Amino acid sequence: MLMKLLVNKSRLKGEVTIPASKSHTIRAVAIASLAGGKSLIRNPLSSSDTLSAVECYRCLGAQIDTKEPDLWTVEGNDAVIAQPAKTIDVGNSGTTLRIAAGSAALASQNLKITLTGDAQIQSRPIGPLLDSLNELGAKCRSVNNNGKAPIEVSGRLKGGKTTIAATTSQYLSSLLLCTPLADNDTEINVTLLNEPGYVRMTLDWLDKQQIEYTNQQFGKFIMKGSQQYRPFDDVIPADFSSATFFLCAAALFGDEVTLLGLDFTDSQPDKAVVDYLRQMDADITVAKDSITVKQSQLKAAEIDMNATPDALPAMAVVAAFAEGETRLVNVPQARSKETDRIKSTAEELKKMDIDIEELPAGLIIRKSRPRPAELDGKGDHRIVMALSIAAMAADGKCSIDTAEAVNVTFPDYVKLMKNLGANMELIS
Repeated sequence: MLMKLLVNKSRLKGEVTIPASKSHTIRAVAIASLAGGKSLIRNPLSSSDTLSAVECYRCLGAQIDTKEPDLWTVEGNDAVIAQPAKTIDVGNSGTTLRIAAGSAALASQNLKITLTGDAQIQSRPIGPLLDSLNELGAKCRSVNNNGKAPIEVSGRLKGGKTTIAATTSQYLSSLLLCTPLADNDTEINVTLLNEPGYVRMTLDWLDKQQIEYTNQQFGKFIMKGSQQYRPFDDVIPADFSSATFFLCAAALFGDEVTLLGLDFTDSQPDKAVVDYLRQMDADITVAKDSITVKQSQLKAAEIDMNATPDALPAMAVVAAFAEGETRLVNVPQARSKETDRIKSTAEELKKMDIDIEELPAGLIIRKSRPRPAELDGKGDHRIVMALSIAAMAADGKCSIDTAEAVNVTFPDYVKLMKNLGANMELIS
């Protein structure tokens, strides 16, 4: 259903419990599905993206029970990949597509598995990952021969050597998750790695699984073959990517906003947003189980966003309220997300009279006074949520199209913002 988000000027105050991590939930589903036996995933995120991962791995032979919202039960296929009865549609989930491509390459030689997704997914590159899987013994191809979905995968992954430029960390995470189950050892040489923190998250899962590998400073990985995943019982941590929007909104309009449930010992890269905001003189207090943010006078900064491309739209909004000129740099991969997030952010914030310009790999933003506007969320959940923050500052009503996109990662976003005092409403 097409939705529009209407937003008026707002002030925020109170507490919010941040939902579970999308990235961790999808990794948990993949590993549990490839393990032998029953796994329990506690506190999973239930969203369009994570449910796409569930349906995908069901198609590959896992039995996944999601009837209890706080406890998913997975009976794994022990890496014996089933022949799906149909093309697997991952919806809008790029993480699922990339990770599942590696899993599908574990199938026996006589199986052929086709994966696709929505229009945004079919516009995003996957060619380098397919090339590496082919080098390691699988047979993978882009159906339309354009390096994008839909893709066709047939096995079997044998192991060996490959070299990859991981313009998105998802390519490398996919290889790291499938190669332990290959017949032989694998050497992965990494010539470029954006968003290394997400690879660290993947390695944390491998470490919990006691998978044997060598990591040479993220430039080369040697993975022992013929390993197995074990069933597990684990809790999914809260999502720093989702917390970004509350951190940023509270720094701009918060009387006092406390975020609950976040764990700074977790490897999620978007916890760096706290450091970015502090660099801009935001008033942030971090306690053992909470983060409290209050509005303060912000100053401009230059911030390297390479590790945190998902935070780019929200940080651009924050920058529009900071004294001086803020530069958000070194994030070329933001152009290959659900949308070109550099272009989309600049286009929409300009509609609000925000002084913003594109760089090839980033944005320059100068302090501005946003005005109400009719905005296009581009069908991108993070663009919609970032624009909603900007709209809370405008003197008048803003409307944001394609607001249904928030369901991809954060179905409760509007409800939780309204609980803090945000003047916003979803309409169909």
